[in-house]
Amino acid sequence: MLEKRVVYVIESESAPARHYVGLTSNLPTRLAAHNAGESRHTRKYRPWRIVVAIEFATEERAITFEKYLKSGSGAAFLKRHFL
Repeated sequence: MLEKRVVYVIESESAPARHYVGLTSNLPTRLAAHNAGESRHTRKYRPWRIVVAIEFATEERAITFEKYLKSGSGAAFLKRHFL
């Protein structure tokens, strides 16, 4: 069986206007890594909390959706529906 893929959005608790979109197969471990400062992109605004997580059946669909959320129209969609 293939591993599930999760597209997630996290929000900084110290700077709530800051968000990060990512992709993982293990969300609890990935969130712990963000909060431990293991990612240079999220280190400065720790701690982080999960805003939304969406599980996909295929890695291809998850990658496509993550890329969309990182685009201009995807960021607007994210803000309108989840933030």
